Amino acid sequence: MHLQESGEMYLEAILILQSKMNTVRSLDVAEYRNYSKPSVSRAVKLLRDGGYITVDENGFLHLTQIGREVAEKIYDRHRVLTQFLTSLGVDEETASADACRMEHVISDTTLEAIKSHLENN
Repeated sequence: MHLQESGEMYLEAILILQSKMNTVRSLDVAEYRNYSKPSVSRAVKLLRDGGYITVDENGFLHLTQIGREVAEKIYDRHRVLTQFLTSLGVDEETASADACRMEHVISDTTLEAIKSHLENN
């Protein structure tokens, strides 16, 4: 199953919330991203069916190995792009919002060049 941008956003949200709260439910994702409960329910079903997450008997969401890999990749892209944009003088809020859109379409080659640039400056 190829993930769309929205699926990547859900995985990233679960990863971030797990680092803050340890246990994450669909409601937590809905509140964190300001998504509707029905939207999150649909996404959870798709992500579970795709093997990216599991849902335990208490309703807690857990990233599978592949789900964690995707989430960490997207989150790393977000952090790098935010850092890069702020280094150019973009304010933190705008940089983060722009990075959120860019993280899904930027090539690995370009991202690696940005990482290299940041490390050398």
